[in-house]
Amino acid sequence: MTIDWIAFIAEGIRMATPLVFAALAALICRQAGMFNMGVEGMILCSALGAVIFAHYGGSVWIGLLGGIAVGLATGMVIAFASLTGKADLYLTCIAFNLMATGGTVFVMYLLTGEKSTTSGAFRSYQIPAIDIPVIKDIPVLGRIISGQSLLTYLAVVAVFVMWFLLKRTRVGLRIRAVGENPKAAESVGISVNKIGYISFAICGVLCGLSGAFMSMSWVTFFMKNMVNGRGYIGLSAQNMANGQPVGSALASLLFGFTDALSTTLQNQTNFPVEFLEMLPYLATIFAIIITSVIAINKRRRIEQGAAK
Repeated sequence: MTIDWIAFIAEGIRMATPLVFAALAALICRQAGMFNMGVEGMILCSALGAVIFAHYGGSVWIGLLGGIAVGLATGMVIAFASLTGKADLYLTCIAFNLMATGGTVFVMYLLTGEKSTTSGAFRSYQIPAIDIPVIKDIPVLGRIISGQSLLTYLAVVAVFVMWFLLKRTRVGLRIRAVGENPKAAESVGISVNKIGYISFAICGVLCGLSGAFMSMSWVTFFMKNMVNGRGYIGLSAQNMANGQPVGSALASLLFGFTDALSTTLQNQTNFPVEFLEMLPYLATIFAIIITSVIAINKRRRIEQGAAK
């Protein structure tokens, strides 16, 4: 078995792109004190929305904006049910994910008559790849960094924008204050519900970008359940990094490389496909176990130090 390691690294970065957006989407809600498991369904709805808007609007950019709009709308639905309707957030997210799984297939069937993919009915649009001047001519670095999807570069920008938002802006300070102690934040005049809606809105935009990447860059069509757990992997990535943007992106990159490894082994070996498809999720489980053990040991040392 021979592996083109340069191509493998480039593929790992590409596969990490939707995970970075998913991790940041989950992260902003976590910082506001809400564990949003609905990220999975929000990305799935956005992926279908991007394809539909692109087809009927006749433009890849309309599709991208449509995916973002769908992500924003789904975020507002969950926020309304949880914040205004006072429904349990966990149950709301579970219900929404189940609805998204069946609902996207239903909408696809209404529009195309197909229940598996839109590839035969809708025109394909692809978000353009960007060749970076000068860097593209560098032998190894050019093949890795240049030529990636526009959304891959936007994911990198989003990491630092999220860091700046949370650490250097008034809105970010209020989001973190609500997440740490909502009653104390409310006592100084911060509207907990307003901050919750803002967090879900940002989460929705990021899910829209992730979904648009899935259906207009990873592939150029929508297919049934195409997100395939990436929303949950994003949740795990931000949890591993304890809600920090840069750490969440690095964890997403790790899972992206695992996903790329799975694809490479499927193409070059005779291992059972079902086993290889498990690799990203096995990596997620092992990573969570390792980070949990480290956190427990750290807490134990702190408690022992306090006892002395």
